[in-house]
Amino acid sequence: MTTTDLARRVRTRIRDRGTLRDRVRALEAEVQENRQLNRRIAELTDVVAELLIPLDARDQARVDEVLDRFRTGL
Repeated sequence: MTTTDLARRVRTRIRDRGTLRDRVRALEAEVQENRQLNRRIAELTDVVAELLIPLDARDQARVDEVLDRFRTGL
């Protein structure tokens, strides 16, 4: 292997590492977005569960509190 070939391989590896770093950053951002979406789904599930309780068995103040918290989060 010549010095030129070796230098070319080193440059390629360095370039690939930069690309990998960019890909990892993008994946980390997507993971964070996914976490936020999952949390939002959990909050929505809590609101739906609270609202599905029969009218005579639920605490209206608690329902209003849950709905207010949900609306604030939108």
